[in-house]
Amino acid sequence: MPLGLILGLGRAMRRKRTSSLSILSSKRGPRDYYKGKNCKSTGFHTRKGGYVIVDEKLPRYIVPDLTDFKLKPYVSQCARDATTSTTDTANASK
Repeated sequence: MPLGLILGLGRAMRRKRTSSLSILSSKRGPRDYYKGKNCKSTGFHTRKGGYVIVDEKLPRYIVPDLTDFKLKPYVSQCARDATTSTTDTANASK
């Protein structure tokens, strides 16, 4: 009796793990199903096929003042050779 109960619990746990595979996606849905990218809409569609952008729905970004910031806003993809000081190499060898 206890063995059957344990096996039943094990089967139930396996079912719960595989149930996440049945989440509806654009590949599992109908041909014209479009799930989207979890973005909020910025407006609405009109009856004649147009799209009206609502100003209140547009994202507003608050950027801090970076006048005295030491780092530069751009990181180059061309890496330069870094020169290490003797104290850095001495600490690394210990």
